[in-house]
Amino acid sequence: MRRIELTKEENSIKTKRLVLRQWRDADLNPFIKMNEDTRVREYFTSTMTAEECNQEVKDMSAHIAKYGWGFWAVSLLETDEFVGTIGLVPVDFEAHFTPAVEIGWLLAFEHWGKGYALEGAKAVLEYGFETLKLAEIVSMTAEQNKKSMHLMEKLGMKRNPHDDFDQPKVPEGNLLRRHVLYRIKHNEWRP
Repeated sequence: MRRIELTKEENSIKTKRLVLRQWRDADLNPFIKMNEDTRVREYFTSTMTAEECNQEVKDMSAHIAKYGWGFWAVSLLETDEFVGTIGLVPVDFEAHFTPAVEIGWLLAFEHWGKGYALEGAKAVLEYGFETLKLAEIVSMTAEQNKKSMHLMEKLGMKRNPHDDFDQPKVPEGNLLRRHVLYRIKHNEWRP
């Protein structure tokens, strides 16, 4: 029995409380607000400008339009309120574990602690394994980001400290450069 409802025409996924969907113009302002919040961007090297957010939304939207998947905009099923982004993306740098597809999430602070990231990420794992037939999905974060690491573990992902790496997109000397890597293989995934 499927836990998620896939709506191919809209490139969207519906869960019990969420809709992971293509980006809309109305998502830009809450996306900017989310990425200006230092609490949300604590484990990134900086907050994002409005121009950077605009380009990011264009890029994420184009990826979904081209491939049918990516980092979806996430809204509440009942109210259609934007809560953040959850999805899959090919890792865009070289490392010992690439090529790979990464799962990630970023939610507005006011939506933390409600289980939305876990609910959406479970649906994305299901999509990645059942629809895209991926053999493995990875996730990564700065080694200080215990909340994301806890979520990765709740998803059934495993960490081998020998896989940890220096994130090439983070400047040398930055405290956030050291990243942990979590993995889950299709045969390890439990719906």
